[in-house]
Amino acid sequence: MAGKSRPPKRILESYTIKGSDRVIKPGDCVLMRASDASKPPYVARVEAIEAAGSRGTNVRVRVRWYYRPEESIGGRRPFHGSKEVFLSDHYDVQSADTIEGKCNVHSFRSYTKLDSVNAEDFFCRFEYKSATGSFVPDRIAV
Repeated sequence: MAGKSRPPKRILESYTIKGSDRVIKPGDCVLMRASDASKPPYVARVEAIEAAGSRGTNVRVRVRWYYRPEESIGGRRPFHGSKEVFLSDHYDVQSADTIEGKCNVHSFRSYTKLDSVNAEDFFCRFEYKSATGSFVPDRIAV
C-alpha cells in the first residue's frame, strides 16, 4: 500500500465536557472558550462530534457559530437584547477541549416566558449571513 492511511474519524453520539459530568450531543448549544481571555465565551451549536487520532482521543466538534451583536458587521444596536445572539452561516471545527459548558439559545418568545434568566440563557431572532453582514428576517417588531 502506497503512503500511510490516516485512521478514519469516528462520529460520536455524545461527549462529556472535560472536568464535568455535563454531556453534550449534536444539536446542543455550548459556550466555547475564546482565545482572548478578556472576551466572553463564544456561543455555538454542535452539529457533529468526531474522534480522530490513533486512539480516538482527539475529539473535535463541528459547530455552527452564533454571533453576538458586537461581532456582526453592523455592531450592537439599541434594540438588541443583552442576551441576544444570531445564528450564523459560519461553520467551523474546534477542539472539544475548548467547550466550557452547555447553554440554551431560546426563541425570543420562549425567552420572554422564562421565569428567570440564567447566565447560560440566550435568545435568537435572526439568522446572520457572515459574508455579507445581512440578516434574515431583515426587520422585526420591537
